[in-house]
Amino acid sequence: MASREALGGFLADRRWMTRVLDQTYAGMNELAAAGRYPFPTGPDGKQLRNGLQGPEYMRRMRIRVQRAGVRILDHSPVTELLTAPSGAVAGARGHRRQAGQSYRVRAGAVVLATGGCAFLSGALGCNVNTGDGALFAAEVGAELSGMEFSNAYGIAPEGTSVTKTAFYSFATFYREDGTVLEGAASQGGRSVIARTLLNEKVYCRLDRAGSAARQAMRLAQPNFFLTFDRLGINPFTQRFAVTLLAEGTVRGTGGIRITGDDCSTTVPGLYAAGDAATRELICGGFTGGGSHNAAWAISSGTWAGGGAVRHARSLGARAATRRLTAAGGAGLRPTGTPGPADGFREVVAAVQGEVLPYEKNYLRHGDRLAAALEVLDSLWKESRASLHGGGNTERARQAVAMTAHARWMYTSALARTETRGMAKRLDFPAQDPGQHHRIVTGGLDQVWTRTEPLTTAPTASTAPAAPLEVAS
Repeated sequence: MASREALGGFLADRRWMTRVLDQTYAGMNELAAAGRYPFPTGPDGKQLRNGLQGPEYMRRMRIRVQRAGVRILDHSPVTELLTAPSGAVAGARGHRRQAGQSYRVRAGAVVLATGGCAFLSGALGCNVNTGDGALFAAEVGAELSGMEFSNAYGIAPEGTSVTKTAFYSFATFYREDGTVLEGAASQGGRSVIARTLLNEKVYCRLDRAGSAARQAMRLAQPNFFLTFDRLGINPFTQRFAVTLLAEGTVRGTGGIRITGDDCSTTVPGLYAAGDAATRELICGGFTGGGSHNAAWAISSGTWAGGGAVRHARSLGARAATRRLTAAGGAGLRPTGTPGPADGFREVVAAVQGEVLPYEKNYLRHGDRLAAALEVLDSLWKESRASLHGGGNTERARQAVAMTAHARWMYTSALARTETRGMAKRLDFPAQDPGQHHRIVTGGLDQVWTRTEPLTTAPTASTAPAAPLEVAS
C-alpha cells in the first residue's frame, strides 16, 4: 500500500485498499470452488490463484448467471436510465441491435458497469468505452470524482492497437537518427516520448531483456508478441516505431463518485462498479493496467451487486408499480431543430480533436486546457440543441457521452492547479500540500466542481520528498 500511495498523490484510502484485497482474495477462491476456474498449478500441485485470463473468466461468469436464471441481452446497448417520481433510479431503456427493436427494464436498482472513456482512440480493449454510464449517471443527478486523473496514454507499436506497456520497462527508445532518446521510459519518462512525437518518430527496442526474461515474457503475455510476429519484427533485436494511444478514464482513475461501502452513488437506486466508478479510493490519482483494476472490478462488482439487491428488496411491492420517467437528454431529445441523423460523426471527430493530441491532454497547460474546454462547451450546446440518433441512437449517445466526459476532465484539470498523480500541469509542476483533496464534479449544461476533504492526511514519513515526474 505504501509503495503506491506516493504515485497516487496520497489520495487513496487504506481502509478501502484493505477491503479490496480481502474481497479479491475471497472472490478468487469462490471462482475456483464455485466457478471451477482452471487456475494453473505450481510444482507442488497447488493452484496459483494470482491471475485470470479474460475470455475464460467471462465465459464462466456468464454460465453462472445464466444458471441463476438471468436473462442476458447481447448486443443491446442501454441508451438511458429511468427514474421514479422520487428521483430514484428505477430501470433502463435501450436498443436491441440484432432484433431491431427497443427494450425497457423495470428494476429496483441499477448497477452501472459500463467502463470508462477512451474516446475511440483505437486502443485494444478500450475502443468500446465511450463513457456512456457516466452520462447516464449525470443525467439523474449523480456526481463524479477524480476526473482530472484522465490523461493516461499507453505505448503501442505504430499503426497497431496493443497498449500492454509492462514489457517496455526493458526498452531503449531512440530518435529517428538512431541516437538514444534520453529520459524516455515507460515509467517516469513517457512525457519525453510524447514531446518528441510532436516533431519526429520515436523508435524502440526491448534490448534490455536477457534470454531468460525473453522466454518468460512470451509465456506471460503471448498476445503482446502477436503483433510483432505478424509484422515479422523481432522486438528484442529490431527497432520499431511506437506511438501513444489515449486510454482516458479506462486507465485513469476518475469516474462516478462512490458514497458508501456498497458502491452506492448520490442517487438512490444507482450503483457503480469497475472503471465506471472512481478508483481514487484504492489508487488515488494514478493506476495502471492489470492487478489494481482487476481487483477493483471483482470487489466493486460484488459490493454494488449486493447493495443493489438490498435496495431493491427494501422497496417491496412498490418497485413494480412506480411510474417511470425517461432521463435521457442530449442525443435523444433535442431542445431545438434536429440536425442530420449522422451528425454524431462530426461530434466524435471534434471531441477527439480536443482530447487525443498529446499537447492538449497529456502535456497539459492551463491555457491549452481552457481553449479546448471552450470548444467543448460550444460543442455540447450545439449537440444538446440539434443532435439526434435517428437510426443510430446509441452512436449519438456515445458522441454526447464523450463530449460530457471531456468537459468534466478538463474542468477538473483546471481546478487542480498543481501536479499530483497523473494530473500533471506544465504551469504548476509541483505538488501543493494545500490541495490534498479530491475534486468532485458534475452537471451537463453547466459543469461545476467542488473540493472534498480527505479523512486522513499524509504523515511526515510517507510524504513525497520530491515532486513526481512532470511533463515539461
